[in-house]
Formats: sequence, structure tokens, C-alpha cells
Amino acid sequence: MNDGQQTLRLTPLWLVIGWSLVLAVVYVSLSHSPPDVGLGIEHVDKIGHGLAYFILMGWFVQIYAAQGKRVAFAVGFVAMGVGLEIIQGMGGVRYFEYADMIANTLGVVVAFVFSGTSFQYLLSRFEQHIM
Repeated sequence: MNDGQQTLRLTPLWLVIGWSLVLAVVYVSLSHSPPDVGLGIEHVDKIGHGLAYFILMGWFVQIYAAQGKRVAFAVGFVAMGVGLEIIQGMGGVRYFEYADMIANTLGVVVAFVFSGTSFQYLLSRFEQHIM
């Protein structure tokens, strides 16, 4: 496609899934009762933060090949993570934590770094197997 998208046959589906993931992260971030994975490990939520933002960024690097679009998504997801943390701190139910912002940002950065590898072709390969 001309807008920097990868050559994917199911792009509309992948975009719906991607934006649904974004909405899910926003919902979970602002809900009164975040999911409890129940592992009993201190700071395990930081792994969850990093993983969530890795998945978001990693999903969109599958769809967009243009470096400029990838940078825009990276900046957007980092801003989203910071903004949601600030909103949590204002709500009185959840807590503002710099460590969560760092975990979110690390997730984005790691996915961005992987976007320069064959990682960026996972959806394309999946399409080849199912079609």
C-alpha cells in the first residue's frame, strides 16, 4: 500500500484487532479493579505493563513498514502510557507510578528494536499459512 503499510491481505482485520488491543489497555488501565495474575511475585505488574506495550507496538509494526509511521506509533504509545499513569494518579482509586511508565516505555522500545528483524513479518507469515 502507499501509506507505508506492509503487504497484508487482511489489513482491515489486523487494524481492528490492533485498535481493540489499544482500547483494552486503556480500559484495564483505568478500571477500578485491574486483573490480578496471582503469582505472588513482587512487582509482577511491571512485567505486565512492559508486555502489554510490547504487544501494542509489536502489533502495529506488523502492519506498518514505514519507519516514520513506526516512530509515530512509538511516540504515541509512550505518551499513552504516561498519560494513563497521570490519569490513574488523579482518580484516587489507582496509583501513579514512575516505574509503570518506565515499564510501558521499555515494552515499546523493545518492540521497536525488534521491528528491524524478521519479527516484523509474523502476521505476513501467518497469512501465508492460512491462505
